[in-house]
Amino acid sequence: MDLWIAAALAAALFQTVRFMLQKHLSQVSLSAAGATFARFVYSAPVAVVLMLLYGGLPVLPGSAFWGFGIVGGAAQITATVCTVMLFGRRNLAVGMTFIKVEVLLTALIGMVVLGEAVSPAGLLAMIVGIAGVLVLGGPVESSGPLLRRLISPSAALGLSAGALFGVSAVCYRGASLEVVGEDPVLRAVVTLAAVTSMQMIGMAFWLRLREAGEMTRVIGAWRSAGWIGLTSMAGTFCWFTAFTLQNAAYVKAVGQVELIFGILGTVLIFRERISGREWLGMALLSGSILALVLVL
Repeated sequence: MDLWIAAALAAALFQTVRFMLQKHLSQVSLSAAGATFARFVYSAPVAVVLMLLYGGLPVLPGSAFWGFGIVGGAAQITATVCTVMLFGRRNLAVGMTFIKVEVLLTALIGMVVLGEAVSPAGLLAMIVGIAGVLVLGGPVESSGPLLRRLISPSAALGLSAGALFGVSAVCYRGASLEVVGEDPVLRAVVTLAAVTSMQMIGMAFWLRLREAGEMTRVIGAWRSAGWIGLTSMAGTFCWFTAFTLQNAAYVKAVGQVELIFGILGTVLIFRERISGREWLGMALLSGSILALVLVL
């Protein structure tokens, strides 16, 4: 097996485990914001230590780096909160499939905003993906505005999370390119350490002002919450390794195995049932995403 394939598979597995832990904590002890904070408070210190061990104190990047980092970090925080809220409404497999719409939204944004051409096969894949989102969203309501009837709260959360994760990915790439040095691993480590530290500090202020006592509950749940930070770190490094070794489209295609991991987690760990409608929606959306990344 090629190294990039192994890295992509490992990244998908780590990310699935992190989602499972966040879903579990949001159900038993922590709020959506608290489960999100756990991702950063336990990973930021590790990221800083890794940065120091790998490259020592880096040359401080310019203002563009911090601008990209702040926007990307805020988008990722909001996307993660949406994700945890989505897991509270739907089972793990459906929630993870909704979030994968990030690939579809990225292509749509590029076509509408940047005028990037999409092949007929790519357009067909996007249409199938939209159908998958509507099927996953649930039955159409009989009354109310058309958009509200078509897009359920679960679909709205999933679409929001996917779009925001796309924004954060673009911003993180922009930030990493601002880091002085030719070593791509050093750029990734510096960006990761800076962004996760800002996210940890920002969310600490937010929880202090809006959810008093939640930080204490996050620290008290360290046996589970600590693993969220570690799996988040491990997944990030594995994705980065895969992207440095192979075309991103192929990496994303292999990464779709995350949906299989999600189904296994839904059935074996959370003992949740997947309805026939949900199976159909997941199949349509997964097939659309896989086709899209292969034809782009």
